Amino acid sequence: MTNSVWNERRLGEDKHRRNDHRSPFQRDRARILHSAAFRRLQAKTQVLGVGMNDFYRTRLTHSLEVSQIGTGICAQLKQKQPQYQALLSSMSLIESLCLAHDIGHPPFGHGGEIALNYMMRDHGGFEGNGQTFRILTGLEPYTEHFGMNLCRRTLLGILKYPAPFSQLCSPDKHCQVDNFRQLKPADWQPVKGIFDDDIAILDWVLEPLSESDKALFLSSYKTDNSKHKRTRFKSLDCSIMELADDIAYAVHDLEDAIVMGIVNQSQWQSDVSNLLTHSDDPWINQEFASISERLFSVKHHERKDAIGTLVNGFVTAISIQDIQGFEEPLLKYNAALEPAFAEALNVLKQFVYKYVIRKPEIQMLEYKGQQIVMELFEAFISDPERLLPLNAQQRWQTSELSKGNSHRVIADYISGMTDEFAAKMHQHLFSAKSGSMMELSSEF
Repeated sequence: MTNSVWNERRLGEDKHRRNDHRSPFQRDRARILHSAAFRRLQAKTQVLGVGMNDFYRTRLTHSLEVSQIGTGICAQLKQKQPQYQALLSSMSLIESLCLAHDIGHPPFGHGGEIALNYMMRDHGGFEGNGQTFRILTGLEPYTEHFGMNLCRRTLLGILKYPAPFSQLCSPDKHCQVDNFRQLKPADWQPVKGIFDDDIAILDWVLEPLSESDKALFLSSYKTDNSKHKRTRFKSLDCSIMELADDIAYAVHDLEDAIVMGIVNQSQWQSDVSNLLTHSDDPWINQEFASISERLFSVKHHERKDAIGTLVNGFVTAISIQDIQGFEEPLLKYNAALEPAFAEALNVLKQFVYKYVIRKPEIQMLEYKGQQIVMELFEAFISDPERLLPLNAQQRWQTSELSKGNSHRVIADYISGMTDEFAAKMHQHLFSAKSGSMMELSSEF
């Protein structure tokens, strides 16, 4: 069993609720499910823009599918490697991580993230996973100052990139932009880490670790094609969540693209089947040679069977592996795909990226959202005490008085918006034909 220190919360709780026998992680899952930040995922872009069609996935349905896959991975690991039963004892913990993993992502998907990162370029940057940590630990008003006040192990599990911005950010100057309509996403990829504003909370999460474990966990490296450093490690729980997220992205977003006619069978044959029929794994060889007929079938049940086959193939190819150098069990072990399946998953992800995400129509929507977010930020920062809603104004004033990072308040406010809310807010601010501001809630 893991040490009880991982069940601790920053704010001690004494909730004597009638006949409440839930575990700490069941409580965490409930807090996430009932949060406003989680509900807003229903109106945030996953890959295809919200409102383009009522079939495909939003961030909310994606998160629910990640949760289902994550618990499936956990169940498989318990059967396959029973020696790790104690570490994998809580399905509610994995559900919590999978449900929460995207709640920090801003409106308009990657376009919104790039936009906020650019507007925050001199104030600590912006990145969706860092914002998720920030919402869970401070912004979501389950408590007054401690966010959802989740268990330390839950917060450790949500840390996909467990190092602060200042440790990872390259000091190289960004490309100068005269007009942000000319902003190129490739020049403004965010630093994947925790905001420096939240270092104290990160320190609390990592407090039970030995000095050597903490130093190794926070270590980073620079790749040839990356502007910024990347973290090296994640916890066991996080590794399961991340695999579930990757499988959902590669397989379920592929399904959306097939149904909507964005990809066709010949593209699949040339970019996926022809590569994977040469795999070292016999199951991959056989399935990817024959699955396309079912995958692109006009009969829905055949396509669903093919999708289920792919998900099951990846889930059952995962095992727990040792990570050298750590003492803490939660860091010493990670879930990982067998090499042939890791390669196959990467081929699927590249296929979705090439034919779906890079599709000009999708990029136009992303560009439009990018512009909306930057123009909103520019407006709010021009006169926060005039334009921000009252609760955000109060946070702004508090930050100004304490000489904090006031720009972060603007980023927090905009990143919490749904796609539609941001578009309506933009229309109210910049269109002469907009309706009453009373139509917009100031809950954010």
